[in-house]
Amino acid sequence: MNIIVTVDNCWAIGNGRGPVIRIPNDQKKLLRETAGKAVVMGRRALEHLPQGLPYGHCDNIVLSRDPSYRVRGAVAVHSLEELFEATAGYRDEDIYVLGGESVYRLLLPYCSTAHITKVDWEYAADRYFPDLDREEDWVITAESDEQTYFDVAYRFVRYERRGKGCMDDKGREA
Repeated sequence: MNIIVTVDNCWAIGNGRGPVIRIPNDQKKLLRETAGKAVVMGRRALEHLPQGLPYGHCDNIVLSRDPSYRVRGAVAVHSLEELFEATAGYRDEDIYVLGGESVYRLLLPYCSTAHITKVDWEYAADRYFPDLDREEDWVITAESDEQTYFDVAYRFVRYERRGKGCMDDKGREA
């Protein structure tokens, strides 16, 4: 599985109002990357999408602890077992975890690739992603040039879990 997340300098991802920042190029990259694939998110992450509706370009799976939770345009699952059943028809590389914090933490052990948009700023936040730079089993395998959105600098960074046959951007085993 893959993770897609935008983080600030402290690995903050959100606050009570939603993501710490929305960058149009980041959103476009997410849409390109996940087209025709499966995305997994929690109920609150879904509520922070435009109009609170599932994406139309991919298969949406929403993880919720509430066994009665249902959502139009998506498959609702209520446990890891149900999630793995719902994703059984997909290749691991075609499954993308989109958050929020508790879903990221729950599924990170099952992921081999993390697509991180690193924003050079610190936001007021109450939700965080684990700092992969401090995790020994994650290695950077690709990094974009710095880009800007108004006065905010950011870059796209790909991490891969060490020992999963990952290669860096020069074709060397990481």
